[in-house]
Amino acid sequence: MTQDEKYMKRCLQLARGGRRNAKPNPMVGAVIVARDRIIGEGYHVRCGEGHAEVNAFASVKPQDEHLLPEATIYVSLEPCSHYGKTPPCADLIIKKGVKRAVVGCVDPFAKVHGNGIRKLKDAGIDVEVGVLEEECKRLNECFFTFNTLRRPYILLKWCQTANGYLDDEYKPLRMSTPYTQMLVHKLRSEYDAILVGRVTAERDKPQLNVRLWHGKDPMRLVIDKEHPCFDGLDFSNSNDVPSQIAEWLYKQSMQSLIVEGGAKTLQGFIDAGLWDEIRVETVPVVVSGGTKAPHLDDELLAFADRKVYDRNIVDTFRRGDSRDGHMKIENLQ
Repeated sequence: MTQDEKYMKRCLQLARGGRRNAKPNPMVGAVIVARDRIIGEGYHVRCGEGHAEVNAFASVKPQDEHLLPEATIYVSLEPCSHYGKTPPCADLIIKKGVKRAVVGCVDPFAKVHGNGIRKLKDAGIDVEVGVLEEECKRLNECFFTFNTLRRPYILLKWCQTANGYLDDEYKPLRMSTPYTQMLVHKLRSEYDAILVGRVTAERDKPQLNVRLWHGKDPMRLVIDKEHPCFDGLDFSNSNDVPSQIAEWLYKQSMQSLIVEGGAKTLQGFIDAGLWDEIRVETVPVVVSGGTKAPHLDDELLAFADRKVYDRNIVDTFRRGDSRDGHMKIENLQ
């Protein structure tokens, strides 16, 4: 690991402190280094308040301020270059007179996108971009998806039996353990909206809120012809419903969506290509029949992670080249 990577790792650690309150802004961490020593660090704590760079400079002790002209500032995301709720961070970096800036990744937001980096370079600051770039992008995958694809980041999630059913002879079947149920609520607290289909809403009566974790409830959406979740939702072509929902959520500035069921709703998003991540919890139970779990094209799956909790297996897949960590979803059953 290089020195630049080491300090960028620290930026990422700091940035995660803003997971709850930075939204809709991205999570960003910043570290200021001089003479092989961190003299300042900070992260974006809350939307509308100081950005990571502001907090990092504010943390520099008076006796270390003379080191700034020889310092390097590390930032996980490109410094902003425009006036929003706070002044441009690129201007602050220039004012402080640091000699070098290392940026994890370019900001996809149109008002920034390359302009912050350009400002620093024009001011004579040595700028390096792309240190731990993929890790920096992954940290803010919802923000990146929202600004590049113009839709929310979409997570599909379900729980299935060992032989691939969502229920027991079409009757609800409790499958999550107390611990994995808590993890679901933690996940909900991090997302802007949550969606289920009508059958799931009527049969399982899910509350779709956050109870077993601290955090804000996501916006609750149910696909129901009789009670549309927003005005103008057109059911004349059922295949088009997922894209209409994604477009509406984008207009509502919702950066992330969890789809929790049921099978028809999940399959609709899969068939429309509207998903970024899939989490499947598989339990050591076999049933004789019921609702089959959704079907996926294995070539679109990139296996990302596997965790085991009380014999329940939680697998995570992402979109991408399945040559990296390829695993057929049938192997979960």
